[in-house]
Amino acid sequence: MNAVTAADGMRCALRIERVRAFFPLAEVSSSMDMNRRQFFKACAAGLGGSSLALLGFSAQEVLANVRTFKLTRTTETRNTCPYCSVGCGIILSSLGDKSKNAHSEIIHIEGDPDHPVNRGTLCPKGAGLLDFIHSPTRLKYPEYRAAGSNEWKRISWNDAFDRIAKLMKADRDANFQATAGDGKVVNRWTTTGMLAASASSNESGYITHKFARSQGMLVFDNQARV
Repeated sequence: MNAVTAADGMRCALRIERVRAFFPLAEVSSSMDMNRRQFFKACAAGLGGSSLALLGFSAQEVLANVRTFKLTRTTETRNTCPYCSVGCGIILSSLGDKSKNAHSEIIHIEGDPDHPVNRGTLCPKGAGLLDFIHSPTRLKYPEYRAAGSNEWKRISWNDAFDRIAKLMKADRDANFQATAGDGKVVNRWTTTGMLAASASSNESGYITHKFARSQGMLVFDNQARV
């Protein structure tokens, strides 16, 4: 067997002192003369001390290993739940060193208690947003499937925006109606529509509506109404 180190001896002595604090043996004389009551106290102290030692009890170690609150060093970001038209407010807690080009990781999501819609509550879908964010099947980039193809190819955001803009312009040039049959100016575009997201802010919704109407779109709907 390995020799007992000085540190082990010190820890054992500290444990014995703590046991004595719980089971005082002041009634035991130096000559070890004891009555029945003192004998049982000594046995209980010894049994308790040996049990605590085997369990590895140490107040210093316990205090040194107290787990800190997991959100202590996180950064809070307020956002809106993307699922339905209720638009509940959420708080995203991300962890990272905040250095340049370093991506933080979202480790916790909870309802925003200051949000006027949900007051901190979340439905089962909103409560499971963390799994949605870290899902391996989550779509993070635009993809394109050519006509007649069965394969989706990843493209850049610039390519996606350019393709959408070109298709919209081509359809508007071909189907835009400046006047009706009786010569009345209508400036309408009925072959392309837009479905807006209800989780957007009022400002984003206003800008989206102004853009759609300025292009002459009549087919315009919102997720909240659907």
